[in-house]
Amino acid sequence: MLATLLIYVHIPGCASLKEKRGIIKPFMARLQREYNLSVAEMGYQDHWQQALVGCAMIGNDRVYLEASLQTVMRWVEGHWTDGDVIDQKMELIP
Repeated sequence: MLATLLIYVHIPGCASLKEKRGIIKPFMARLQREYNLSVAEMGYQDHWQQALVGCAMIGNDRVYLEASLQTVMRWVEGHWTDGDVIDQKMELIP
């Protein structure tokens, strides 16, 4: 089973792509390190103040995958202060 999480973020005050990379790369590295996810910037690469970050996990236990991604969503909403979460979408694919 594959579990994916898309996180659409707004980064106010970001004035260049270099500055955006300096914010998004550590964010993605922390998600990967802390939650053992595959993480990539999936969209809005040419926009200074927007990013679409995709996370993925694979496993055979639907309940575990769903709980893990919900934990990630809660952490992002509650602890990531460099930007604003506009939307999140989780999908489980059998």
